[in-house]
Amino acid sequence: MRSTKGERTIAGELRNQFTILLGLIAVAWTLEIIDQFLLRSVSRTTLDVYGIVPQSLIGLRGILFAPFLHGNFAHLIGNTIPFVVLGWLVMLRETSDFFIVSIIAGLSSGLGTWLIGRPGTIHIGASGVIFGYLGYLLLRGFFERSVLAISLAIVTAILYGSLVWGVLPFQYGISWEGHLFGFIGGVVAAWMLANERKRGG
Repeated sequence: MRSTKGERTIAGELRNQFTILLGLIAVAWTLEIIDQFLLRSVSRTTLDVYGIVPQSLIGLRGILFAPFLHGNFAHLIGNTIPFVVLGWLVMLRETSDFFIVSIIAGLSSGLGTWLIGRPGTIHIGASGVIFGYLGYLLLRGFFERSVLAISLAIVTAILYGSLVWGVLPFQYGISWEGHLFGFIGGVVAAWMLANERKRGG
């Protein structure tokens, strides 16, 4: 049986989405392998210094680099699965949504952390962006009122709804600032994209 054009298009889009997610994860894993087995053990340095350092001018570079840096493999593993799952859910309707939400959440998380984080600390990890995906998926249904958006919000709440508590300053060593502002960035992205679709009909 020959596949239809629509089936080929869907399969191609899924491959494209898989490639994007796998590529970003591969960058984070490659950097952590270099950090753990080359830099830390040989030169006693670490890539973590490129994270967000609140209220420091040089620490602003971390807004770009921090999502790809992690403290150890446990930290990276803990972020890999939700990044892939939530990132793919963001992509489900439009792959371009993933890039828009990632950029808004990354900037919001990074700038918020830089502004209110404790001076002298270093903030790294993809969790700010992940919380952006969470905020986007949970609130998109509210702004958009479509069956798909509401369904994805329900699925997200079932799978990762408990993560919302991570925006509160309860756990030592966790960048709640990044979580909070990433979540806010995701909500803003949901509002922006919903309004854009309404204008587009």
